[in-house]
Amino acid sequence: MKDSGGIYIAGFEKTRETKAFLKKFFKDKKEYHYSSFKNIKTLSKALSDSQYELVIFELAKGINGLDSIKGDIAKVVLISHDIPKGLREIVKHNIDTYLLPPFHEKDLEIKIKSALSRKSWFRELFNERRDLEAIIELSFLVTSTLDPKEVLYFVVKKLSEMIEVTRCSIISIGFGEKRYANVVSSFESPEIRDIKLDLRKYPEIRKALKTKKPIIIEDAINNPIMRPVKKMIEPLGIRSIAVVPIIHRDEVIGTLFLRTSRAGRTFSEREIYLCTAIANVSANALYNAFLFEKLENERARLERLAITDYLTGVYNIRYFYHRLGEEFSRAQRYGYPMSCIMMDIDHFKRINDTYGHRVGDRVLREFAQLVRRHTRKSDVFARYGGEEFILLLPQTPVDGAETEAKRLRAYIKKHKFKIIQSRITTSMGIACWPVHDVTTSDDLITLADHALFRAKSMGRDRIVISSKKSKKIKE
Repeated sequence: MKDSGGIYIAGFEKTRETKAFLKKFFKDKKEYHYSSFKNIKTLSKALSDSQYELVIFELAKGINGLDSIKGDIAKVVLISHDIPKGLREIVKHNIDTYLLPPFHEKDLEIKIKSALSRKSWFRELFNERRDLEAIIELSFLVTSTLDPKEVLYFVVKKLSEMIEVTRCSIISIGFGEKRYANVVSSFESPEIRDIKLDLRKYPEIRKALKTKKPIIIEDAINNPIMRPVKKMIEPLGIRSIAVVPIIHRDEVIGTLFLRTSRAGRTFSEREIYLCTAIANVSANALYNAFLFEKLENERARLERLAITDYLTGVYNIRYFYHRLGEEFSRAQRYGYPMSCIMMDIDHFKRINDTYGHRVGDRVLREFAQLVRRHTRKSDVFARYGGEEFILLLPQTPVDGAETEAKRLRAYIKKHKFKIIQSRITTSMGIACWPVHDVTTSDDLITLADHALFRAKSMGRDRIVISSKKSKKIKE
């Protein structure tokens, strides 16, 4: 309705004189777009479906119907007949703006402006109250919850309800980070987070980071700031963009990022003020979210270090024993088979003696990573000590373990190690529960180690399965 600009006014007039008066009044008024409706039903429908800002309603003899005018719309009532009854109607409906006959154009002009001004004032008052309530609500939430991500989602959700946008997100920029940013919250869903953004594709965000001031772009396609990415955003239908920096201790740690796609929809001063106020409220929550994520990453790193062999990057023996106990208990409870492969790099001492221990360490790491890449996710591969490694295969019988050992041995034999430009071989020993004489988890490792010793004694580069059969199996 408003593409051509101006104020849209709906009218319902009953008498010929009033129709003529209004026709004459609006004839040369370019700032108004007047539409006349024949009956109350069509008028009511038009008011609910479109964006009229004011209605001019004639109260003539035997005509009421003010009840049908619903919603937040300015009203000017013309009382053409039966003035006492008309006055009772407008008092009943709490209408302040009306005209009594004879009607004059100057009076109507003043009444229209008065009604629109009154409506605008009430709307502004209502919006200010709503904005203040939202800021108070967010301030309370920030201080009452321990989950910063919950706060940030509530912020974007609340903003999207108060401002008509197609995209509303909070973007986090790490301290000192200039190349990438992360979407930490988006109004569509609390699950949308940790989306990485390349800031080279977002010149408006870079501008906000540099100036530490809100960047408002009314026409994204034609704005000079967006020229480098014009071809990228054109198919997306982006019209207006608002980027409001979130500042903590004079450092920009993120932004509110809002977009619209409707033509003619730009961000008002009130909306920018609201976004700025909410950005200030959100600063601590975003900073806490940043710290929380940093702590989580650090905790995850420490947890990985606690279970990882520092040299090879695979599991350490402490973690292996922990998983061995769990898997052995599960195997006994449900009757699952479980196998263990002990492996040793053949003649590894020669590598150390020939190339030095630093080269030997790099060979160990390359070997460990090679084996890990070719094991199942359910298997537990660890460094046992020195050049020995151990592989636990849950729910795997002895023939499956032998097949797996042959496959790994072939991969290792085929692989050309980078730093020594040569190939190496391995010896392997296999033990399995309940096939072999295993009563505890330690027995499984002991039998696999004995089988490995036999493989090395028999000339290396081979696989040997434990010879100690379980008594139950023999029976």
